[in-house]
Amino acid sequence: MTTEDLLAQVLRLPRHERARVAERLLSSLEEPEEQVAVAWAVELERRSRELAEGKVQTVDWETARAEVVKELEQRRAGRAPS
Repeated sequence: MTTEDLLAQVLRLPRHERARVAERLLSSLEEPEEQVAVAWAVELERRSRELAEGKVQTVDWETARAEVVKELEQRRAGRAPS
């Protein structure tokens, strides 16, 4: 059975069964909590170091929010962000 055959069979299932299959598939892709915690700790260390070394600058919340809102609006309009 190919992936396409399997997908075709799954798509014929009732909605609640498709949701169950989707949930199981997604949960199989999750990393254990410990690995996620370690990855975040490494990322936080990197970000803190870059900030302390002056490699990055902070942006106030209102500016960051405005940039995110602008990008989302552009994506919804079908344009690439500037």
